[in-house]
Amino acid sequence: ILQNNGKKVLLAAPTGRAAQRMSALTGVEAKTIHRLLEVSWDKHDKPIFNKNERNQLKCDALIVDEVSMVDTFIFESVMKALPIGCRLILVGDSNQLPSVGPGNILGDLTDCGIVPVVRLNEIFRQAQKSLIVTNAHKIVNGEMPVLNASDKDFFFLLRNSKTEISQVIVDLCTQRLPKAYGYSAFDNIQVLCPSKKGELGTAEMNFRLQKALNPKSADKAEIEIASKTFRIGDKVMQIKNNYDITWIRDDGEQGSGIFNGDIGIIDSIDRKNRTLIVIFDDKTAKYTYEYATDLDFAYAVTVHKSQGNEFDCVIIPMFQGPPQLYYRNLLYTAVTRAKKTLVLVGNPKTVEYMVQNNRRTKRYSGLKEFLLRNEQLY
Repeated sequence: ILQNNGKKVLLAAPTGRAAQRMSALTGVEAKTIHRLLEVSWDKHDKPIFNKNERNQLKCDALIVDEVSMVDTFIFESVMKALPIGCRLILVGDSNQLPSVGPGNILGDLTDCGIVPVVRLNEIFRQAQKSLIVTNAHKIVNGEMPVLNASDKDFFFLLRNSKTEISQVIVDLCTQRLPKAYGYSAFDNIQVLCPSKKGELGTAEMNFRLQKALNPKSADKAEIEIASKTFRIGDKVMQIKNNYDITWIRDDGEQGSGIFNGDIGIIDSIDRKNRTLIVIFDDKTAKYTYEYATDLDFAYAVTVHKSQGNEFDCVIIPMFQGPPQLYYRNLLYTAVTRAKKTLVLVGNPKTVEYMVQNNRRTKRYSGLKEFLLRNEQLY
């Protein structure tokens, strides 16, 4: 609509994966917020944005997706870079996990009553066919999801011990889901864990899944970096933004920057030159061993790290854990990462506990009050 009216529109999102998804859906280039604002780094490794109040963006409208992930400092930087009269459209889901950094930007803006808000809460006919969609709405409304359907896209497998759950997840990734749906553990399936620690945390699940999916082999080079043994063929995730890693696309386009949450496969390891090549969705990146310290295994990732991503198939272990990690928003966020198939493995009491545990981290933020006070003044 904006482009048809002759407006120049820019698109942005907090993560590289979310920006890629925007590009894929719209056919228009989307950038990470950091890249849009032309980030550079000072000697203390803090971001400095070259786009600011003195050097503003040239656009008539800016659309930002996944705003629930945007913290106060990043949002302030976006606002400074916007020219007077520019239209700002924010898209996000306030029921997802809050930003890692401080603030409650999306919640404050939607609750203040000053900013125009459109809420999408109607389930349309085509979405009603998906139990993932209807169960996601049940969870967010504090209702128990349907766990006993076997003919849709949302499955629950009852297991009562951590060892059993772990074994079933490995079996689902290696045998059952590839055989039933043609899914690949490297391209389509993603295990999402509430926690990093414990028998069902990402560290242990990655160890077991690597052993099952990409075992040690004489014809596969491997290297130990930061106490992790990576080998050719491993599924890995970048866990910090790095704007210096160089990459090349299949069409020959070159650039730099691999972002927090990007998932790829290790293609080669060059011990002599101390480098490794990682193939991401649309580009091939070259890592030095130093940069590779920001890689982690991605057979299983935390729900927090999955934000901004979507996967064909998601598997979630469901077993009791610390209350600060087992709550409604985290379950909702995990469930809504699945596009086609979702499998919960574990105990239904854990699902019920998470649905009922509507703890939200208290965010001490003055934004809503400042906006209301400003409205009264003017």
